[in-house]
Amino acid sequence: MDTENPSVPPHAQSRVAANIHPNRHPETGGGLIHDHTRHTTRFTVIGNHLTQHPELSLLAIGLGAHIQSLPPGARADIKSLAARFPEGPARIAAALRELEAHGYLRRERTRIPGGRIVTRTISCNQPKPHRADHADPAPTGAPVRAARASAHTVAPQAAHDTPHPKKRPPRPLPAVPHPAYPSPTLLQTATDLLTGLRNVDPRLLLSAHDTAHLTPGVAAWLQRDVTPTAVRHALASDLPPEGLRRPAALLAHRLTAQLPPLPPFRAPAPPPTSRHPLQTCNGCDRAFRAPAPGRCRDCRTDLLEAA
Repeated sequence: MDTENPSVPPHAQSRVAANIHPNRHPETGGGLIHDHTRHTTRFTVIGNHLTQHPELSLLAIGLGAHIQSLPPGARADIKSLAARFPEGPARIAAALRELEAHGYLRRERTRIPGGRIVTRTISCNQPKPHRADHADPAPTGAPVRAARASAHTVAPQAAHDTPHPKKRPPRPLPAVPHPAYPSPTLLQTATDLLTGLRNVDPRLLLSAHDTAHLTPGVAAWLQRDVTPTAVRHALASDLPPEGLRRPAALLAHRLTAQLPPLPPFRAPAPPPTSRHPLQTCNGCDRAFRAPAPGRCRDCRTDLLEAA
């Protein structure tokens, strides 16, 4: 890492003779010889339980050491690591699964304030089980440093997350049809119908959120000349005998799958034509309809012929 280890105070460097250096051994014909130089900056303390792990692959060990050296907030997802190293995404993903299986890595899905669900990666410099409440107590006589070793966060704010697995958010309800003209009276009738379903079957007790989601679907049925009794029967009849896990999802499916067709188009009746009042003919005293008093059609014809 870029910062010094604050828990280790600086020590004065003492020169050791080349022939008595503690990490140099005389030539014995083979074997490893360490030529160590003390680090004062840009170093990371990594346990031998990781670098000499008997079950992890070499790629997983190297990747675990690399992740532990990253600063908090660095990207440690498969895409970022595959872009950094020559190994492909498949091998990177397999190595991450190894580290996660042996307790060196935890990946948790959480919802951020904006509503989006993100995956946070938590790197552990001391292997831990997946559930903190099932962790075995530290053995007697363990070093204090090993007991105080804690995980550092690779993603921001993940240190404050609980070690328990996040509950999966509930799935959204299926979409329901909507009425063409959602009048307030129609929506209120649909809401009252949904609220009364609990009287038909106690398992159909709906929350306020579920009722608001299903109300447009019931209104669409009512707008298709379906009576409230028929809608109630279609929703509350033939329910499964076992318990209903999500009654609102079942009702939403029925509102969509069993939606009746639109009623046939009926042309509006023509408006009644206005009729003139009855008048008495001035020539023959016969009744006829006209807007004003005068002569009937026959008397007017006789006058024209006489003229």
